[in-house]
Amino acid sequence: MAGSLLRAGFLYFQLFVVNNFACLPHIINRTLRLFYKGKLIFAFKKDAHVLFKNDIMRRSSILGLLMALGLPLIGYFLVKKYSTEAVHMPRHYFFDSTGTKQVRGETVPDTTWHKVQGIPFINQYGDSVRLEDAAGKIIVLDFFFSRCPSICPDLTKNMRKVQQSYLKNPDIVQFISITIDPEHDSVPVIRKFADRFNANLDNWWFVTGNKKQIYDFAFNEIKASIADTNIDTAFIHTENFFLLDSNRVVRGWYNGLDSMKLKQLARDIPTLMLERSGKSPSVFRELIPALPVIFLGIGIIMVVMVILNNKKKKYPTR
Repeated sequence: MAGSLLRAGFLYFQLFVVNNFACLPHIINRTLRLFYKGKLIFAFKKDAHVLFKNDIMRRSSILGLLMALGLPLIGYFLVKKYSTEAVHMPRHYFFDSTGTKQVRGETVPDTTWHKVQGIPFINQYGDSVRLEDAAGKIIVLDFFFSRCPSICPDLTKNMRKVQQSYLKNPDIVQFISITIDPEHDSVPVIRKFADRFNANLDNWWFVTGNKKQIYDFAFNEIKASIADTNIDTAFIHTENFFLLDSNRVVRGWYNGLDSMKLKQLARDIPTLMLERSGKSPSVFRELIPALPVIFLGIGIIMVVMVILNNKKKKYPTR
């Protein structure tokens, strides 16, 4: 009898730990009723096994239900949160024409964005260069003149700071500083100006050229007077850095004396590097708005499967 009681006590302790008292009243009641029939240990072991098995099944069902509901909901809220904080591409500004086109049976806008046309420049080495020579690169350009006593030195210093971020990747970005005083700023002069600021000339051109062509380029191609309404048409003196994508489309202008704008420029350059051609948009990117609905649909399917599975176990077919 003493051995039987010890074993019964051990089983009681197991149930106490595993089930947090949930099964103890039933076990105690059943044990007392069977005590005088000499079936104490057998009944206890049998009930303990059944109840433990049922409890594990119940907990597994609850866990499965929570996972079925929780995982899709977590996915839904993650997509909802990060889709609102997704990377936003720098906008387009100037277009040549607008219209519509058919894409998979839907009418969508079709805009031809203005592509900056290059002009011949002469760089600090005396070589003839054009924007087309930087094909495939993102372009950051500004306007300067070597005798500038005010903003030009600071603009050049800040351009150099931006360039420092891409020293290991000179094939990604081409920096261009265009003189607005070509009559004075000859090749030796602009080379001396570049050396003065210790510019890395691997991917930074300081260029001169024909004054009329340079001014037409600034106003008609870069649209400098739209970016800076206070600009003097007789003498271009603007603090803006202009950002062109790899297709030579203007994607923004940034005050080169404003640290916050410079940080924005530094963020927009790698963003443009990730941009894909509009002729072959990413399928996944188009599915992003539908992902929350997809996650909720998966959750509903999983819940239904759990419920049907439980019913099948509760009422097995014979």
